[in-house]
Amino acid sequence: MPDGFIKAAQVGELSSGDRKLVDIGGGQQVLLFNLGGSYYAVDEECTHAFGRLSMGEVRNDEVGCPVHAAVFNIKTGEVLSQPASEPLTVYSVRVEDGSVLIGPPVK
Repeated sequence: MPDGFIKAAQVGELSSGDRKLVDIGGGQQVLLFNLGGSYYAVDEECTHAFGRLSMGEVRNDEVGCPVHAAVFNIKTGEVLSQPASEPLTVYSVRVEDGSVLIGPPVK
């Protein structure tokens, strides 16, 4: 897609609280979340020990790493619980013509 956005899902594909693993190219994967009808995308890997966040527990707007229990805010990427010290990369997300699109990292 032009301007660096790729189609990740259809609106309605994810119920509130659901997530979807999305390949954005170059071997990189991100997690797309539906939180109360708003969509957010963050790195799939924990910044501490590379645990797969797609396997972690989601509570409200937080996701936990299944390896060492680091917790991140899905909306901001902020570390909420150690041992992680680096935030997750957060990606631009927009809805267009019934599709959920993931774009470049938010700066």
